Amino acid sequence: MVEDPLVTADCLQITREVGFDHLLTSGKPYTTSCPLPFQADSVKTARDVTRSTLRGWGLPELGDDAALVVSELVTNAVRYAMYARGRREITLLLMRVVPHVLLAVADPSDDVPRPKEPDFVSENGRGLYIVETYSQCWGWDPLAHGGKAVWALFRTEP
Repeated sequence: MVEDPLVTADCLQITREVGFDHLLTSGKPYTTSCPLPFQADSVKTARDVTRSTLRGWGLPELGDDAALVVSELVTNAVRYAMYARGRREITLLLMRVVPHVLLAVADPSDDVPRPKEPDFVSENGRGLYIVETYSQCWGWDPLAHGGKAVWALFRTEP
């Protein structure tokens, strides 16, 4: 995927200004935060919260793509961060920053997410490829007390 340098700059600026540690506990009107346990049905909960939040923000057209990306991010957190030390939950965060929606999943693992070359025959390993394909851009930020937030950015206006 070839990225526009301005898109990348917007993306990095938004995530650095936001500060995930603060947002995960703030409860601002332009954010939705949802704690999720380390279990498989957290993926469905995350999809439902994402769709509901986007409908409430008047952005139902983002629902399917955003729910797919959130599914991949939460699945990765459940699969790879379950045995990390520290917090015993995952946190889903959605934030409206016009003209963007930022989705993030925080987990207690310090492991850096690494995309794999997509293998369309295997049953796993395509998660970050899907995140990259459906979002404008994605990345991750370390959290102050350990762990990370893996995020994806969606543009809401053409």
